[in-house]
Order: sequence, then C-alpha cells, then structure tokens
Amino acid sequence: MYSDLLKRQRLFYTEHITRELPYRLTALDRLREGIKDHEQELSDALYNDLGKSAFESYATEIGILLSEISYVQSNLRRWAADRWAFTPLTLFGSSSRVHYEPRGVVLIIAPWNYPLQLALSPLIGAIAAGNCAVVKPSASAPHTAAVIKKIIEECFEDEYIAVVSPGKSVNEELLKLHWDYIFYTGSEVHGKYVLEAAARHLTPVTLELGGKSPCIVDKDADLRTAARRIVWGKLVNCGQTCVAPDYLFLHNDVRDRFIELLKQEVTRQYGEDPRLSPDYPRIVNQKHFDRLTAMLSDGTVLLGGTTDREQRYIAPTLITDVRPDSRLLTDEIFGPILPIIPFDDVDDCVEYINNRPTPLALYYFSQSKKQARYIINHTESGGVCINDTVAHVANNRLPFGGVGASGMGRYHGKYSFETFSHAKAVLKTTTRMYLDIKCAPYLDKLKWVKKVLK
Repeated sequence: MYSDLLKRQRLFYTEHITRELPYRLTALDRLREGIKDHEQELSDALYNDLGKSAFESYATEIGILLSEISYVQSNLRRWAADRWAFTPLTLFGSSSRVHYEPRGVVLIIAPWNYPLQLALSPLIGAIAAGNCAVVKPSASAPHTAAVIKKIIEECFEDEYIAVVSPGKSVNEELLKLHWDYIFYTGSEVHGKYVLEAAARHLTPVTLELGGKSPCIVDKDADLRTAARRIVWGKLVNCGQTCVAPDYLFLHNDVRDRFIELLKQEVTRQYGEDPRLSPDYPRIVNQKHFDRLTAMLSDGTVLLGGTTDREQRYIAPTLITDVRPDSRLLTDEIFGPILPIIPFDDVDDCVEYINNRPTPLALYYFSQSKKQARYIINHTESGGVCINDTVAHVANNRLPFGGVGASGMGRYHGKYSFETFSHAKAVLKTTTRMYLDIKCAPYLDKLKWVKKVLK
C-alpha cells in the first residue's frame, strides 16, 4: 500500500510542478487556511491528547505554525533564487552559482509531545523547497493525528502531500522503502533505528532527538526571574518537551532562597493545587505516567510528588539528594520532575555536562556576560539560552537541531528550506576562449600551476 503511494508521489514529482514557486506558495496558502479553518478542532484534540489549554495549544503549536508559514512565504523567492558564488582566477572565463533543487519525495515522522507542530513544521519546509511528502503522525496523540489527516486530505491530493495512519508497524513498513529524505523527531533509541533503515538506501536524514538539557543557576543570577522562567520552561506541556530543563545545577550560595522561589512560582502559575488548574496539562498515557512515577522514589522530594493515575496527573515536583545512577540523572525525564544538584564551582557543571551525551539545549542564568560566554564556549549543545529557557525554539530566524546524541541536522525558517533542498553547484564556462594549461601534454606547465595554486 505504502509502496504504491510512494510510486504515485514519485510520478507526480517528475512532472516538475512542485518546483514552481507559485505552486509552492499556493500550497502554503492552502495549509495555512486549513489550519485556521480547523483551529478549534485542533485545540480540542490537543486538550484530549495532552490536556493542553487553548492558550498553550495556540502559543506552542497552532500559532507557531501560522507564524512559520508567513515567514517562509515572505522570504521564499529570495531563498530559492540562485546564489552567486566567487570564481577563482584559475577558472578564468567561468561563472559560478548555487542552484537549490528539492530532495524529491520525503518522509516526515512526527512525535506525540507536540503532535501538531512537529508534524507540520517540517512539512512547511518540505513544501517550500518543492518536495512531495508523506507525513506519519504519532499514534500516542490519536485525536490530533485525526485532525491533521483531515486537514491534509482537504488541502492536497495524496500524490503531492499525504498522511498515513499512525502506528509502530506503519513506521516499520515505511522505513523499508527508499525515500529521498527522512525527517524524524523522537527518541534517541528509535532515532538509531531510523538511521539504520535509512542507511540501507543511503537516504539522508534529519534526526531531532532529545537528551538531558541542563540548567545552571549561578550565584549572581536574577533569582526571581530565573525561577519564573525555569518553572515555565519545565512545566509547559507538563514537562513533555524535548528542550525542557531536565536537571538543575544550583549554586550553594543561593540554594535555599532559590528553592523557595521555585515553590512560590509553581503556586503563582498553577495555584495551590495544580491538579485544578486549567493551564496544567497531563501525561500523555499510562505507560509514560508509570515510568515517571517510578522515578519519584529516587531522591528527597522538596515539592510535589503527588500523583493520580486515573487523571494521568503528576504534580510539579522538585527533588534533591538524587543518586548519580538514578534514572533521573541518566534518562531523559520528559515529565514535570526537576532534580536539583548543588554546586560551588561552575567548572564542575561544565565538566559534568561535557562528560555526558550532548544535550539538545543548555540554559544558564547569570548577570555576567563573561561567564555566559565561558559557558557557551566550553560546552556543547544543540542550542543555548542565557537567562531564559525553551524560548530559542520560537525564533524561526535561528536554527533548531541537535548534535551528537541529541540529533543531526537543523530546521526552522530558512534552515528548513535548506534542509529539504539540495544545493547544486553550477559552473558555466565561456567558449569564446580556450585556456589549455589544465590539459595534457603538461610539459613545463607545472611552474605556472604552482604560481596560481598557492
């Protein structure tokens, strides 16, 4: 079944219609209108799948997509135009340029935590670059997957853009096929499987994985601001965010004061009982709920720790005295639990981070520009925020992506266009002159080549 879909898309792609800029721009128009027409359905679906409020659904998913489409449309003609390149003297008589062409037929595999944004944001880039695409939503967010399928089927013929039913077996069948590009967002474990499957066909991939993103609060930080932004970044989507602060390094000089501020901030944002807050989401399913609750006994709970399996509710939780081998410090948490690690010297934080798999994001709170530069220059991560968390993802002028264990490749805005494009080198040489220095017989030409190529 999926091989037939792939064949239809390949046939449609060879007609070269998708390469035309007006066609791409019109397709983006249709996608934007489809999202707008089904905005309430999408909001309801996100609530049913993850307990997201209407505000959070719009701010972190729907609105992000609409903004991305507008930005791409405003710049696509410039991005898609051939780019002049310098031509060295050794190629005198030639001109050079870079020509962007689509990859072909691409596969997009989306996760469940931001099931709308992370399915359609890569699709925006695929359309902008002139590709055909197949989108596979997550089975763990079935309500959102159903609305995505409805939107795509209303907006596009399946030989151009198609949505397939979610499911693990579907992934396996899709990955047996030869795609021109695969864009995967999900866990490191499944990312390795995707990369292995792609290697069989030498298919290039983007892997957007997760990891344990550290957060450091130094002794000179603006503590109240830091507490507010860390609580927001950790608890948005109930902590089920790939760039959420995964553990907190807290300087001993401000430890007690900052923990109190964190507690106050949780109450300020979600009330005395977050279970009753309309703004506090839920864990996606029982499997992930059970995985998270099993971690709560791995340290001393300073705040929260209460759970309700029927509602898939886990309270915002601060936890300390965590064993180094605990899953809280070895596995990506992906939930509303924040382990706290005290420190005295920021170099200890740098050493700890650099001795572990490269995180997708890193957050540092300090008033010192010098110290901020030091952290940026002495650690590796997919992205960095200074005095904030998560917010860098919302800037579509910045590349978003991982490195090492947190993934490969980048996207958002122009970077999405480039990811789903092949940059083709084009050299055009005049026939009005003929310089034969590069051709045999070489005789005494070596001395002239050495003068030019040095």
